[in-house]
Amino acid sequence: MLTDKKIILGVCGGIAAYKAIELLRLLTKAGADVHVIMTRAAQEFVAPLTFQTLSSNPVHTDLFNLIAEREIGHISLADKADLFIVVPATANVIGKIAAGIADDMLTTTVMATKAPVLFAPAMNVNMFTNPIYQENEQKLRRFGYLFVAPISGTLACGWEGEGKLASPEAIFEGAHAALTKKDLLGRTILITAGPTREEIDPVRYISNHSSGKMGYALARIACRRGAKVLLISGPTALAEPEGIQVVKTTSASEMHREVMARVAECDAVIKAAAVADYRPLVRSAIKIKKKSESVTIELVKNPDILAELGGAPHCPFLVGFAAETDALTKNAEKKLREKNLDMIVANDVSQVDAGFNVDTNRALLLFRDGSSSDCGLMSKDQLAGAILDHVAARLMVQ
Repeated sequence: MLTDKKIILGVCGGIAAYKAIELLRLLTKAGADVHVIMTRAAQEFVAPLTFQTLSSNPVHTDLFNLIAEREIGHISLADKADLFIVVPATANVIGKIAAGIADDMLTTTVMATKAPVLFAPAMNVNMFTNPIYQENEQKLRRFGYLFVAPISGTLACGWEGEGKLASPEAIFEGAHAALTKKDLLGRTILITAGPTREEIDPVRYISNHSSGKMGYALARIACRRGAKVLLISGPTALAEPEGIQVVKTTSASEMHREVMARVAECDAVIKAAAVADYRPLVRSAIKIKKKSESVTIELVKNPDILAELGGAPHCPFLVGFAAETDALTKNAEKKLREKNLDMIVANDVSQVDAGFNVDTNRALLLFRDGSSSDCGLMSKDQLAGAILDHVAARLMVQ
């Protein structure tokens, strides 16, 4: 998504300036070509050499430095930018831009660019809640400038409250969203992810190898594309995606309850979770002791969430997953038909570069109308994008 994108990173004078270094690392790792502009105050907190080393580009600090540049710097940078990020965005810089003041390299370049501009404010809580600052921010929002809101916490000045810079990961996600088409804007998409756990006793359970990575990728990409995302997740070790409502569940019955309580408000449901088909008939209240060479546990069927959704009279656009180890197409077509799905994502989880606990996947997409699309090896983020391309296209014609 960010490969070969030219991003201008404006760094202002605040104690949180050091976090712009981590953001720069995330951007360059994602393939972006990052050019850094630092205000004079920012250089009091972090040396320009740090940003130059990590970006592999000269750091711009002076508005009039034609000895070092053969082009008019602020115009050249403004023209080449795909995205402009200001981190940390101080009340001073936001106020100047809101007033149309361009008196240094950073503010002049922001005023000259036609690229999206993303501010990540950071300041004392009293400055942040000051009505003058709030009016400046709202003015910029009305003009189409983008913001990653600060969070609450302990500030460098010792105060507690709003004004703490959002995490570099949240700003990084904001950068992705700023450069992503909004073809799912106004849509609500429910996504399930991860495994379920069916308890045998207080210390043991039945589960599977699902990591949740595919479902979480779908949630991230759908959010970037403008959708309101409801992520219902089984137990995973993954960080919650930024800007997404996450409902944590453990068992298949819990996931069933949470899905059914929310499905009426959704335009599409993507069931990426690996839900256990069976659970123990009886859950022991105490740990089962080892007494004999073998033990028998009677299992009963769990609710079939996908089949229940497919059988509903007013079901939203419904996408299922088929994790198979053999007869991929045959098994996926059978599931598509029997569960009354609009689309199914089939993948062979026996392959080492697809399925559970890896960052890549291979999938065959099958549709109700008999058409199909074969996705080769790609990252799970890329596959999520391909799946959502089809979802968005079909929602447009419904």
